Amino acid sequence: MINSIKDSAPILKIAITGPESTGKSTLTRALAQHYQTVWVEEYARQYLDRLGRPYVASDLLTIAHGQILNEQKSHEKARGFLFCDTEPIVLKIWSQHKYGHVADEILEICRTTSYHHYLLMDIDLPWEYDPQREHPHEREFFFTWFERELLASGASYSIISGKENERLKTAISVIDSLLTSLKHRP
Repeated sequence: MINSIKDSAPILKIAITGPESTGKSTLTRALAQHYQTVWVEEYARQYLDRLGRPYVASDLLTIAHGQILNEQKSHEKARGFLFCDTEPIVLKIWSQHKYGHVADEILEICRTTSYHHYLLMDIDLPWEYDPQREHPHEREFFFTWFERELLASGASYSIISGKENERLKTAISVIDSLLTSLKHRP
């Protein structure tokens, strides 16, 4: 639990990532509540809600900057953990898929933004319609792509499956294990 983390210890930044409609926001909020800390909302959702037009490739860079800025602001308020609802790999994948290329600056943000651990959300939840979601029939394709990106980067990650309560229990177990292993490092 959060009480086991010393105030002087670094904030552990956990990214919740994966394809659309896999429960990222729900899990992120629940983890922040469980560990009594703050969480970073998905900036893309806020940005696209205000945009008033279809997004274009250059919007993805604006979204990346907004997400990172929100992470930096939230980091100051975090207690033990900072849970991030999405991360830059999402924008890398989306840009490559939709536009056939990725801006160098997005690639640089991917290289320079780090998380202690990624929770990769499985596609075993039913698809829920949302006007910002675009690919209900390609979730397996995207899940594989996310995992490939995490493996290629050497990131520490866990796949989170099951219904809401199962997902939360599994994620808490993963995070508690991560915390225990960090405590036992020399």
